[in-house]
Amino acid sequence: MSSTITRDLVTEIIENQPAFEVANGSRTLALEQFKKLGLPSAKHEEYRFTPITRHLEKNFSWTKSNSESTLSSISEFLIPQLDANIIVLVNGRFNALHSKIVSLESEVTITTLSEAFRKEHPAVKEYFNKNLHTETDAFAALNSAGWQEGVFIYVQENTAVSKPIFILQVNDGSQSQVTTQTRILGVLEKGSNISIIEKSDSTGNQVAFHNFAEEWIVKENAHLEYCKIQNDAGKICQVSNSVIHQASNSKLNTFTLTLDGQLIRNNLHILIDGENCESHFYGLYLLTGSTHADNHTVVDHRKPNSFSNEMYKGIMDGNSKGVFNGKIYVRPHAQKTNAFQSNRNIIVSDTATVNTKPQLEIWADDVKCSHGCTSGQLDEEALFYLRSRGISETNAKAMLLYAFAAEVLEPIQNETLKAYLDNLIAERLHKNF
Repeated sequence: MSSTITRDLVTEIIENQPAFEVANGSRTLALEQFKKLGLPSAKHEEYRFTPITRHLEKNFSWTKSNSESTLSSISEFLIPQLDANIIVLVNGRFNALHSKIVSLESEVTITTLSEAFRKEHPAVKEYFNKNLHTETDAFAALNSAGWQEGVFIYVQENTAVSKPIFILQVNDGSQSQVTTQTRILGVLEKGSNISIIEKSDSTGNQVAFHNFAEEWIVKENAHLEYCKIQNDAGKICQVSNSVIHQASNSKLNTFTLTLDGQLIRNNLHILIDGENCESHFYGLYLLTGSTHADNHTVVDHRKPNSFSNEMYKGIMDGNSKGVFNGKIYVRPHAQKTNAFQSNRNIIVSDTATVNTKPQLEIWADDVKCSHGCTSGQLDEEALFYLRSRGISETNAKAMLLYAFAAEVLEPIQNETLKAYLDNLIAERLHKNF
């Protein structure tokens, strides 16, 4: 436990824990596990291409992030024309001033996770930390020890939530070297349906560390649409642990867009623990400057007769670095599984890099599974064709990159969200590539 962040955070959490609910002892247990694990070094196989400890060797403060934010407006972070209920978290804490619950079914509960603990909500007692890997992942353990207020979303049986839930996380970098521990727990009961849009932004120009963890329980015949947008400033280091548990006949669509940040590590773990599940995972990382983005995904097929499809794409420019590691597990009893995975990358500059590693581990014999990855540059023939039609080289490159990137937007159902993402991608490609 030699790193500064480990020593100082443990001390701060221990000294300030009485101000927070102990959460049935889970904080103390998680803190002990974090002390035991320490931060992953370059020798840790899962972080071989992402030297995260080097980025965290600063005197990050946990108590600073618990102070009141001076953020006066969130308008620049909103999605224009999006009709949604809005939950705003500033440095991991619920911000009532900027949050806006305009229309919500009575069968839906949205509150802080700390309040749900105080009221002893049965779903919190049953599912909090049930699937998060606190015993093996130091960042999951750290989050479980130091999460701040958090968000709890509960949808009763056979309830279709009409408006999306927009969760805006703002990292306030007006104070130096703040660490934020954000936590979300969502439970969808049988036959329910909800759309979640989670967006991470930042203000100020100070270095900050955002450690995010979420657990989603998707029960029988439930449907979860989930979109994550990462657009932090260049000095933010973010680690995200997302675990989604699916029961029989459930449906899941996820999309992750990564744009800015100093270092981003996304761990997405899908537990397909029922029959006849349908799961789609899409991701796009558009990296410039010295941004480092690492996507680690695990799709764990535990039961038979389910389908999963994963497609991640990346475009790297400048000195940026992309990393993709995708694992598909098919357990012995998961016969009749169909699982597909694809990772495709375009490297625009001579100094950008990408490391990609798709993996399959299959213990069943009656399955259809495939995986593959490609990394290369723009198609010179296609570029020549566009140039021969009078299109400038800059615009021709942007058109080809856009066509490559936009494919991952096709499954998104909310047209306002899709148009916003489309515009973000187009602006990034024309401005930076």
